[in-house]
Amino acid sequence: MGKNKVIVLLGGIAALMVAMGIGRFAFTPILPLMLDHDLFSAAGAGYLAASNNLGYLIGALVLTLIQIKNRSQLLLIGLLVSMATTWGMGESFNLDGWLSLRFLSGFASAVVFVIASSIVLERLSQLQVGVYYGGVGMGILLAGLSVPLLGDWIHAWKGLGVMSMILSLASWMSLREPHTDRNTINVPPSHHPSALRRILIWLMVAYGLEGLGYVVTGTYLVDFAKTIFNIPNIASLSWILVGIAAAPSCVAWSMLASKWGKKRMLTVAMLLQSIGIVIVLIPFTATLVAGALLFGATFMGITTLSVGYAKGLYPQNNRKIIGLLTTFFGLGQIFGPLIAGLLISGNGGYHTALVGAAVIVFLGAVSLPLGIGRRTV
Repeated sequence: MGKNKVIVLLGGIAALMVAMGIGRFAFTPILPLMLDHDLFSAAGAGYLAASNNLGYLIGALVLTLIQIKNRSQLLLIGLLVSMATTWGMGESFNLDGWLSLRFLSGFASAVVFVIASSIVLERLSQLQVGVYYGGVGMGILLAGLSVPLLGDWIHAWKGLGVMSMILSLASWMSLREPHTDRNTINVPPSHHPSALRRILIWLMVAYGLEGLGYVVTGTYLVDFAKTIFNIPNIASLSWILVGIAAAPSCVAWSMLASKWGKKRMLTVAMLLQSIGIVIVLIPFTATLVAGALLFGATFMGITTLSVGYAKGLYPQNNRKIIGLLTTFFGLGQIFGPLIAGLLISGNGGYHTALVGAAVIVFLGAVSLPLGIGRRTV
């Protein structure tokens, strides 16, 4: 791999660490610290997660509709907003302020994810793209390791904000372009248009169900671990395990998909994730560890495979197709935390919420072979 590709790859990884691993997912390991101070209830946590996901949805939707003149400027704005909203979570002390910040953070996450992905996918091979998407896992791992060391929830947010500033600068310097958007490439489709639309529709259905189901675990796993187990630092450890499993997972799933096909591997990944979600309810440390590892090993792999699948269908405009997929994913994510938060607050437990999430991801898995049939990219 040439020097320029290495720079692009590292810049893309840094972008995902800022906007996704920290900007979106640092809320999970910091959530128990905020709940310990009675800053809000489990339902309030659901509102905050839903606000972030609403911002993500709107950001993705906007990017499918607007004409972009300069991707570099938009990427820089997204990185700066993500960094500022991470820091700002430690400056605000009321739910309304946090709701606004999480919304803006979600919007910025979608901008960075879509724009950075459109730049990276143009320049790297599928296997290298798998390494790029591992940046989310690296960001999760960084946050999981840092939060216990940073002390209280205020310093946790601010410390991660400083780290985001450094990573944002490195990312933008690596990915900035002196020219305008180059996403439109005239590549003839390899399938009949109606067949392409059918595959894309079912892919969006499955990806939307994944967003609805996975986000429950992505929001509440750490707090669930803390309430069930009395082992010191088990909550932080569970999120660290997610990051450890997520970092290499995208490469592994890309390699498997090159041999067995994206549709088949997407189905397998979602089935494994549904198992990982539900087994954490078995009150053993080993099952919590296994569940965290399965969740980490699948959730970004599913994104990698879904985006790669869609790009293979419509290679002529990867930015819009990534934005469309992300919109459906974001739509599913809005309702998951709201419903789960109300269920957790209502009966004081996580069982119904997690079982429901596992069932939804399972439905997403079976919808792919049932809806698409034998068609492949």
